[in-house]
Amino acid sequence: MALKGLSVWIGNEKVGLLAKESQGVYAFGYHPGAAETVSLTMPVRVQGWATRELLPIFQMNIPEGALLETIRNAISKIIGDDDLAILQATGGNQVGRNRFALPEEDQPEGKRQVESLNEILTYPNTAELFHELVSRYALRSGVSGVQPKVLIEAEPRGTLAGEGYIVKSWGNEFPQLAANEFFCMTAVKNAGLVVPDFFLSENGGLFVMCRFDRNPNDGFLGFEDMCSLQAFGTKQKYSGTYERIAKSLTNYVSGENLPAARRQFFATLVLSSMMKNGDAHLKNFGLLYPCSSGSVSIAPVYDVVTTTAYIKNDVPALSIEGSKKWWPRKVFVRFATNCLSLPEGETMTIFERCADAVMETRQAIPAYMKESPSFQKIGEKMMAAWESGVESLMPKKAISVPTFDDGSGDGDGPRP
Repeated sequence: MALKGLSVWIGNEKVGLLAKESQGVYAFGYHPGAAETVSLTMPVRVQGWATRELLPIFQMNIPEGALLETIRNAISKIIGDDDLAILQATGGNQVGRNRFALPEEDQPEGKRQVESLNEILTYPNTAELFHELVSRYALRSGVSGVQPKVLIEAEPRGTLAGEGYIVKSWGNEFPQLAANEFFCMTAVKNAGLVVPDFFLSENGGLFVMCRFDRNPNDGFLGFEDMCSLQAFGTKQKYSGTYERIAKSLTNYVSGENLPAARRQFFATLVLSSMMKNGDAHLKNFGLLYPCSSGSVSIAPVYDVVTTTAYIKNDVPALSIEGSKKWWPRKVFVRFATNCLSLPEGETMTIFERCADAVMETRQAIPAYMKESPSFQKIGEKMMAAWESGVESLMPKKAISVPTFDDGSGDGDGPRP
């Protein structure tokens, strides 16, 4: 029998009911007296919401790809495999504040079996380890994204307190994706942008990132990606524009945080162009807030990879000025001025800082290729893409490709 409804919880408060009504219509309504909102776009009101598809804020954390199939295979014979069933299965451990439980149940609690971060990062067979983590935590992983991933609790090195982490692996279609993301995120960090703590396992099989939706009291912050804020479902994550994201920042980010949000957003776009990240879609930008009436800020930067290492002629995920292409600097300058109110001097400083960070990080790639020969092919493609990307926006910052000795004795080094 199909699941009919779920209670929605925020912290210790049961705020509303999410139900699937006749003819497949999804409905959500707040309970009388609810104090917190499930979304910045959905204020507490008497009238509810009724939609043909699950509301974007509830779609936001529905797993995708292999993780979704794993969950469906585990629950389909017991509670079904539609969106409500997925939310029930993963409802105690979601990214953000919203939690889900059956109406008759108490507040959902994510079971917290604590792993050792050090063991995860040093385990010799990461394929075997990731398979084991999926078997343990798939039903506790309310996190979106096609890349294989799970949510876990782990003890950081040198501490006894558990923290939340996202553990990512990769499949045959995108080899060495963990190392790719590690170097891209390192460049973002070197550019001075806010990023979560992140790690690459010793054999390069796993990328591990600390969750950024937790507060110091072990509670959860509100998180919404741009799909939710712009009333788009997950399938529409490539349908928007960067201008519209800029407008969402203006509409939702608190005034005291808006200048920093605009600078970070612009720098992220510049870095994505320099590193040829064609996956900076609506779900890879988001906002954080402690409560409905609290200060809203932009979330740390996450999910940055060089996609042209796998898709040679990849293009940006969203458009600027109606075009999806790797834009010249003049387009970025107009965007910064017209959509983000950034002065030209500040814009040029961001260009300089991003170019320096990319080229600095790029210099570390040959050494890793030497340590991990299986990364050489992807590493060569990344270095070539980064040099081309920096040269297109900051020609004087680009440098020649360093020679890489792979031990073959030919001395030619990496080629584009």
